[in-house]
Amino acid sequence: MKYANNVSEIINAFSAAPLQKEYMEEFYCKGTMEYRTSDKYNSPIEDIYDICRSRSEHNACLLLGHRGCGKSTELNMMSERLADNGYYVKTVKCGMDLDLFNIVYSDLFILMGEALLEIAEEAGCEIDNRVLKDINDFWCEGTETTIFQDNEVFSTETGVSAETGGILAGILNIFAKIKTDLKFNEETRKEYRRKISIRSSEWIGILGYVTEEIANKTDGKRPIIIFEDLDKLNPEDAWKVFYNYAALLSGMMFPVIYTFPIALSYDPRFSAMEGYFVTKTLPMIKIETIENQPFQKGIDIINEIVGKRASLSLFDTDVLEILIRYTGGSLRDLFHAINSSAKRAERRDSETLSKEDAERALEELKTSLTRRIEKKDYDFLLNIYNGNKELIEDKDMLLRMLQASVVLEYNGKRWHNVHPLVVKFFKEQGLISDVGK
Repeated sequence: MKYANNVSEIINAFSAAPLQKEYMEEFYCKGTMEYRTSDKYNSPIEDIYDICRSRSEHNACLLLGHRGCGKSTELNMMSERLADNGYYVKTVKCGMDLDLFNIVYSDLFILMGEALLEIAEEAGCEIDNRVLKDINDFWCEGTETTIFQDNEVFSTETGVSAETGGILAGILNIFAKIKTDLKFNEETRKEYRRKISIRSSEWIGILGYVTEEIANKTDGKRPIIIFEDLDKLNPEDAWKVFYNYAALLSGMMFPVIYTFPIALSYDPRFSAMEGYFVTKTLPMIKIETIENQPFQKGIDIINEIVGKRASLSLFDTDVLEILIRYTGGSLRDLFHAINSSAKRAERRDSETLSKEDAERALEELKTSLTRRIEKKDYDFLLNIYNGNKELIEDKDMLLRMLQASVVLEYNGKRWHNVHPLVVKFFKEQGLISDVGK
């Protein structure tokens, strides 16, 4: 990733992937919280940071936010700060390690174990061989994969011995196989999940032991695990993972942060979740007021985010403003539209992104959004646009529209608006007459 000084470099500079540690100093834009929460001193990420450093019993967090609002980048920045203060943080990318359309709570317990053992290895912990054997036996009992036999260390499938990598490295290789099976092997997946379901207290005890060993190496600083991508779960799967197992998932001896679908905060079951988890929301950057007027400070901070990645001279007059205005504060949508505009500009050998490039990109995004709604949804959406932005009675419909990203939620005071591209569609259909707005 590098700063874009020409059109051909834009696509790399506006990757949808969150910023990683090595790019934070150059590309991270500070100061967005004021325009997310309407209060420069209110930050859900700072709240989670404080929880990670405290010894409170309530150390499991749900972080909510629209997909593409910047959660992953903010969590990566927080992780870097924690690491600079001597904490070990491991981010688990569930979208890579698991099948998000086939996930249960026990899968997270398996990934917790791997993450803690990776931290233990990194921290140079000396895990008792008896505990390592317990871990080996827990997962390998009844299979041909093991690194223990008759008190000797050896390998069948792991390819690791005491001489070539050590017992802990061998166990981590077993976890690599487990993850592959969780994602691709239905029969083996069932067996791993069964082990957790009938022996969960035993596994939690092992996790607690490893946690204490890490804390002993770090002057009492507990390891921290972040689960990414769980906000991408569909509602049924999210409840299947969290609702019936809230006590287990929130009962770890170390801080753990789970991303969570923002739409589900409107489900009646969510209030029960708040008894187990500290819940925080990372709002969108507001670019309109509740009265449908431009919010210039929010637009300016998104301009600054773009300017961190590319020369603003690559955008013709008003082009960037148009892209920002019609993507509603969603950084994911904005980056997608910038990339699409840049591809078209490059194909016509232009040195800048034109208004037509932007309009074509936004039309593509608008088509994607409007495919997610039906005519019977129009009245609900128009009611929000025309003023009912706070007290929305039909929570089931709101949940569905949030899940589809055609309704966006903003904070300070919690309110909603229809995605600007859906509003544009309604204007084109003659359903909204204020074309000049």
